[in-house]
Amino acid sequence: TIRPVRRSYYDPSSAPGKGVVWEWENDSGSWTPYDMDVGITIQRAYEKQHPWVDLSAIGFCYVIDFATMGQINRQTQRKRRVRRRLDMVYPLVSGTLPKSQSWPVSPGAAVAAPVPACACPQCLLVMSVKATVSAAGPGTATLQTRKAPPAPPATPKAPVLAPGAKAPDGMATVRGSAKPLAAQGSRRQAASTPALSSASSTASPPGAGSGKASRPGLGTLNRSHLQRLAIAQSRVLIASGVPTVPVKNLTGSSPVNPALAGITGILMSAAGLPVCLTRPPKLVLHPPPVSKSEIQSIPGISHTCRKTTKKQAKKGKTPEEVLKKYLQKVRHPPDEDCTICMERLSAPSGYKGPQPAVKPDLVGKLVKCGHVFHLHCLVAMYNNGNKDGSLQCPTCKTIYGVKTGTQPPGKMEYHIIPHALPGHSDCKTIRIIYNIPPGVQGPEHPNPGKSFTARGFPRHCYLPDSEKGRKVLKLLLVAWDRRLIFAIGTSSTTGESDTVIWNEIHHKTEFGSNLTGHGYPDINYLDNVLAELAAQGITEESLAQEKD
Repeated sequence: TIRPVRRSYYDPSSAPGKGVVWEWENDSGSWTPYDMDVGITIQRAYEKQHPWVDLSAIGFCYVIDFATMGQINRQTQRKRRVRRRLDMVYPLVSGTLPKSQSWPVSPGAAVAAPVPACACPQCLLVMSVKATVSAAGPGTATLQTRKAPPAPPATPKAPVLAPGAKAPDGMATVRGSAKPLAAQGSRRQAASTPALSSASSTASPPGAGSGKASRPGLGTLNRSHLQRLAIAQSRVLIASGVPTVPVKNLTGSSPVNPALAGITGILMSAAGLPVCLTRPPKLVLHPPPVSKSEIQSIPGISHTCRKTTKKQAKKGKTPEEVLKKYLQKVRHPPDEDCTICMERLSAPSGYKGPQPAVKPDLVGKLVKCGHVFHLHCLVAMYNNGNKDGSLQCPTCKTIYGVKTGTQPPGKMEYHIIPHALPGHSDCKTIRIIYNIPPGVQGPEHPNPGKSFTARGFPRHCYLPDSEKGRKVLKLLLVAWDRRLIFAIGTSSTTGESDTVIWNEIHHKTEFGSNLTGHGYPDINYLDNVLAELAAQGITEESLAQEKD
């Protein structure tokens, strides 16, 4: 897949011009640099000696606290360390910045023969953009002399400063490949993702000494002008019905927008044709703000909050007494292996741990599914589990009794908000808010007595306020009461151990998008989560049991 790349130029007084890079500490303990524009914003506030800077103005829900050198998530209040490095040296370019050699034509280029006017959308768009650039005037050029001197000297070769050298006045920092500037220039890759594709940046000669300001090309427009220009182009293209170009990528055939259509987009730009520039879809985690007066309770479900406390130990029944309810003794074992110890059923159990008070050669059959095991092995498996009076067949996962989990104490809130989910425009939305604080692991957890973390809480989840959506909510309440929604373990996302994780019942945490697969629309989600709940032993029959 071919994608456009770009170089970015920055003033020597900015963060990259001074060799400053801001980084944040990720979960693995290594450091990740901020995007260049974010780093510039942080550095600007740091130089003004502000105690902190709020990044929400540039689209990030973080606050940088310079006193503690920490990054604070405004939603979750999670804090990460940040640091300021001074060893990043970028090559420098002096004088006039490189101009574009593609359209619009530079002043020194030959004037093409007049072309008859055309009323097609493409030609109308080209003429409108030309008029926009011409009307912008030389004042829009960035880091460039506003008027050409009467007798300009020959343009010197752009120097590449050695590390630590101070940039002289009138020089601009270039990020990316410095190949047009020096034969042995830096090959450092740009740190930020390109939002707009730019035209060729090969240097073109500045205008002759006519005393008039040269007309700026697209390469001389600053970022805000380029963004406005690109948005105007896209709107005209879309409004005029210009179709997107279907391009075959390496993994198959699919319609790709011209802005990211690989070589097609590059060729269109080089030929002077407009390219429809688009922005990537945004992650929409939360709905628009909702006032308390707009929040409604859910009909048919009492209260709007459930809490769980520490596990209540069940007394009075030994493992042997619990298993006796679910087993039948087998006098003549079949000629097969016990799937727990992998020894033949006709031989004694191969379990080598703490010995239960059961003879190792006894064999039993589970009454529902009919699978056969050593009684010795089943007692050992029960002792190593939750010891809640339930049993789950290790072969087919059939549940005997009422299965409960090891979810730590917390709170579950649920209510209706007056917004519709994508794919469910005919109903409102059920919002679920889970909140579990960090704490200390109990005897049922992997590491008793050790503290555990709880990242990302409160966690917001969403269901459609439909008949099936309310059914799922009722079953989720049963799962919450049985402590099956969360567990303590190792996060598959961050690799962190001894932390609160989801427990095989998937939730939708994106409200208005589905970029991560945890949002809407998803026509199969409600059926899938009902199947996951059933695998935990929670069905409509469970609702009747809870009432009893």
